[in-house]
Amino acid sequence: MAEGTTIKPGDTDILIVVDVQNDFLPGGALAVPDGDAVIEPVNRLAGAFRHVVLTQDWHPQGHASFASTHPAKQPFEMTELHYGPQVLWPDHCVQGTPGAEISRDLDIPHAQLVIRKGYNAGIDSYSGFKEADRRTSTGLAGYLKERGFRRVFCAGLALDFCVAWTALDAAEAGFETYLIEDASRPIDTDGSLEKTRWDLEAAGVRVITSEQIADI
Repeated sequence: MAEGTTIKPGDTDILIVVDVQNDFLPGGALAVPDGDAVIEPVNRLAGAFRHVVLTQDWHPQGHASFASTHPAKQPFEMTELHYGPQVLWPDHCVQGTPGAEISRDLDIPHAQLVIRKGYNAGIDSYSGFKEADRRTSTGLAGYLKERGFRRVFCAGLALDFCVAWTALDAAEAGFETYLIEDASRPIDTDGSLEKTRWDLEAAGVRVITSEQIADI
């Protein structure tokens, strides 16, 4: 897309707002640095899209991705699960807790679907499309295709994990995909942000800013 080109969202475009939940915001169990800075641009963006989907991390107690589940392991260390390497996180977004709630500061009353992910106790799930075993589908791709969407725009938390994985899977599923950088924030642990930028470019995901969306 040429620099300076603006995009006017239409009926075949959808905004996916990823994991803007209390535990990822300041004071939360796994707060993303500057995470609350996404709320204002996400709200503005949502006003330009007729179609919006939200994702929600939704873990049971004792989830395999929690460091507390693994004796002698600390948050942000790595372990091997049955599907491969896994970052271990502080307990977060536990089903039914205030930390798992979508932020009340989001103003998206017209959102049409909430996709919950990470509810399988033994499998993490960054992406809104597939769990971390890369085989188990959430059904989101089928929903979007059945409804005739062609372009997917991703924003939210955290840029280098759940937002990027969602964008990468959207591209893999055949959607023209955009990641809106100023409406996202990274964790950036162990070079994750730099790797994410390479992965997005290799997959053909276009990284844009909210200023490139018309009517916001």
